[in-house]
Amino acid sequence: MEHIYPLLFFVFFLQRKVKSVIVDIYEGGDIMKTVAITGSARGLGFEMAKEFKKHDYNVVISDVLEEKLVESKKKLESIEGKGEILEVVCDVTKEEDLQRLMDTAIGKFSSVDIWINNAGVNQPMVPIWEVESDKINRLLDIDLKGAMIGSKIAMKQMIKQGYGQIYGIEGYGSNDAMMLGLSVYGTSKRGLTYFLKALAKEVEEKKLNIQIGLLSPGIMITDFITHSVGDEEFELPEKTKKVYNILGDYPDVIAKFLVEKMIENKKNGARINWLTNRKAAYRFMTSGFNKRDFFLKA
Repeated sequence: MEHIYPLLFFVFFLQRKVKSVIVDIYEGGDIMKTVAITGSARGLGFEMAKEFKKHDYNVVISDVLEEKLVESKKKLESIEGKGEILEVVCDVTKEEDLQRLMDTAIGKFSSVDIWINNAGVNQPMVPIWEVESDKINRLLDIDLKGAMIGSKIAMKQMIKQGYGQIYGIEGYGSNDAMMLGLSVYGTSKRGLTYFLKALAKEVEEKKLNIQIGLLSPGIMITDFITHSVGDEEFELPEKTKKVYNILGDYPDVIAKFLVEKMIENKKNGARINWLTNRKAAYRFMTSGFNKRDFFLKA
């Protein structure tokens, strides 16, 4: 009987050692990691996909536009990096599509290290009483409910695999700011910020090895700012354009910053903020001799 105790101790030690090695490998980045991004055939989602590819991640892109998705995949495959690219058609308003996105990623790569709820649409820049009810429903289904259901699906998988990170995109209204023409969009973003903070608290209370985070990209100069749900184009007020010219940035610049911070992040509840108060103040102070016009038509 006394011979069994050294054997049991050795088995226990071996189990601890193997677990330690697995964690060290994962955290050290010696194994290929995988990121899944919703709404990533264009804009910020696509630019983040490019940056993750450069960091040797497997990248799962998704969008409702299949043709654009195939085109984006080809562009990503031309970027130097060891990871593979997988494209999945996904409508974030459908839970079965989000589940299929996760299942397809797991089927190909075995795990998902980072899940980013990026899909989003804008609203027409008119008072809320002039926004059609179907557009209100569509925006909330995509910007808020899609991210909530996506996070739920990601949580279940990450609990199963024992690790992971989940992020959502903040926007105008996340900090309670209000502006005519952004009431519906701002409501969705304020709700998303609350949801992700609440999710981070639940993760903390359950002592799970999962990090929940907020990505705050500031003002991005893309078609998003001049197109509403349904891809309808609208004209921005001159006052708004002036502010955007001072504070705005192209998504490739912002994506590089966000991706590097996500890869470094080990903190649950992190907020990765591109347009800090200090940066915004500096932009305004130097705007007189650093003039930019993103809306100048050729």
